[in-house]
Amino acid sequence: MSVHISAKKEEIAKTVLQPGDPLRAKFIADHYLTDAKLVSTTRNIFYYTGLYKGQEITVGASGMGVPSIGIYSYELYTEYEVENIVRIGTCGAYTPELKLFDILNVENAASESTYAKFAWEIDEEIISNQGNLFNVISHTAKELSLKTIPTNIHTSDIFYRKSAEVPQIATKYNCLAVEMEAFALFANAQFLGKNAATILTVSDIIPTREQISADERERALRTMMELALESALRF
Repeated sequence: MSVHISAKKEEIAKTVLQPGDPLRAKFIADHYLTDAKLVSTTRNIFYYTGLYKGQEITVGASGMGVPSIGIYSYELYTEYEVENIVRIGTCGAYTPELKLFDILNVENAASESTYAKFAWEIDEEIISNQGNLFNVISHTAKELSLKTIPTNIHTSDIFYRKSAEVPQIATKYNCLAVEMEAFALFANAQFLGKNAATILTVSDIIPTREQISADERERALRTMMELALESALRF
């Protein structure tokens, strides 16, 4: 077992879906997986492994922020020999060109974070998705008649900030939305030669302060979850 995940090696599948929230992982396991088994509860970060349409898949939380997903994804890739990780989460849109419930298939994540530089000597401030998962997700969405938006996003270490202006790095790389994890996931995958993708649902429009209500959130996130699961069948 790893430091932060207590599952046995054989209890983690080669494909892992990573929401940020442990309860979202539980929701996916309860509603979509058959024969789901809770394989790790360390720090109340839940990991479940089960079958989706006959294929073994693990779903487990990453926690919030670059340091947290940096730890969990690294241990999954190295200690458990996971090949594919898909982050599934929410994001805030920097522009009203995006709408609530839009689904983003992330091409590149830009960040001011020093994570990649000091962990792996990757000096770039923008890192792409890794492997072929992005293309698989895109093709799967088309098969499902589901619209996804390919885009760059900003991975920020900051949730609350003094200025209401769009951060300079987001403008520089035409990032339409902001979240807090993808950059570290992509950096780990790049360094380790693994596959990584990120699918996001727009839950907030920052300029207009629109947001998905609590009642709407489950419906909104189900579409993203189902896209990730259907895509995983094709990895």
